[in-house]
Amino acid sequence: LGMARTFQVPQPFHKLTVLENVLLAARGHPGESFAAPLQRRRWLPREEELVDRAFSILRLVGLVHLWDQPAGQLSGGQMKLLEIARVLMSSARMILMDEPIAGVNPTLAHEILQFLVKLRDQGITFFIIEHRLDIAMQYVDYVYAMARGRVIAEGRPEEVVSNPVVIDSYLGG
Repeated sequence: LGMARTFQVPQPFHKLTVLENVLLAARGHPGESFAAPLQRRRWLPREEELVDRAFSILRLVGLVHLWDQPAGQLSGGQMKLLEIARVLMSSARMILMDEPIAGVNPTLAHEILQFLVKLRDQGITFFIIEHRLDIAMQYVDYVYAMARGRVIAEGRPEEVVSNPVVIDSYLGG
């Protein structure tokens, strides 16, 4: 179990490679203690397992071909995918996402949300903050609409978009 989050503006370590960024998100690195260098034989198999898992996740999000590139050289959309890879590497079962499709083209936005639906079907829970409702509403099960810091409606997407309070708050009537 666990919780992880992504940011609206991705925050990778720009000088580290894509692979290194993903590896940093893993839990339980066995070589992290002061005495670890003296016990390399003990933790090396676990470290190799983490690298294999990181490559699997990079394959899953479509970044495996960029594994050795500095994260600072990625495009905005690729950085969004790297953020997703990092939270997946953390093994979190609940993921908070701040605008996962902000700033990406519509095609990639749909691909990201389709990917999140597949992960949801595998038991990962997502709590997503998103302003691009025209795309996001096609993929979500439940919606909370907020205005002025308060929840003004909640329910299935089709219920919320037709709610008079939501229409008045967002469209002015």
